[in-house]
Amino acid sequence: MAYATTHRQLAGRMPAPPARKLGTWKMAYADFLTALMAFFLLMWLVSGVSPDARAAIAAEFKTRDLAPATAAPPVPSEAADLFSLLQLSETLKAAGESVILSVEPDGVRLDLVDTAGRPLFESASGALTPEGRALVAAMAVTLAPLANPLSIEGHTDAFSLTTTGYSNWDLSSDRANEARRLFEAGGVAPARFAAVTGLADTQPLDSGQPHLAQNRRISLKVHLSAQP
Repeated sequence: MAYATTHRQLAGRMPAPPARKLGTWKMAYADFLTALMAFFLLMWLVSGVSPDARAAIAAEFKTRDLAPATAAPPVPSEAADLFSLLQLSETLKAAGESVILSVEPDGVRLDLVDTAGRPLFESASGALTPEGRALVAAMAVTLAPLANPLSIEGHTDAFSLTTTGYSNWDLSSDRANEARRLFEAGGVAPARFAAVTGLADTQPLDSGQPHLAQNRRISLKVHLSAQP
């Protein structure tokens, strides 16, 4: 008697071998090429930036010391209101990068900074350029109606002067006093000035970049109603 035999596999008895996924390396290679192209595009863009602007960009990416986070001191409502009022000034908006506005616990600070495209000061001199004089005069129109006490600080970059007997201390003091005279000529009452100080290069905007053009500046502090 003959018996029939079969080699048919019953479904589910043996697992099917895993299918090979072909082409995954192509996706990884494409990601690598995209990142490489983005890198070279960034290098091309940076190559067209001025040295001052490049230094400012580098300062934003430099390694900073990690310190325990501390709570910022509360800002009084009067300082916040004063900051909002100055932010609305069309004069400040038109000044662009030449004015840096910041709020502090005891008032609002306006930094009138030197830039490569708009220098505010004559080279190694306390005199302001025509652009600098126009900017200070415009600031005076904004500040003259206020009653808040003011203080002025003159600042320089870290480059040493070649003039004998004339240092960055003298230069920063001359710039601060020149700004005071222009503010007074623009209608700011002399009695409102609480201090006029030259600080040389001791307080750069960025401690890691003391030679930046932006460090050549006039810093005007608008104090709260109470005397500083």
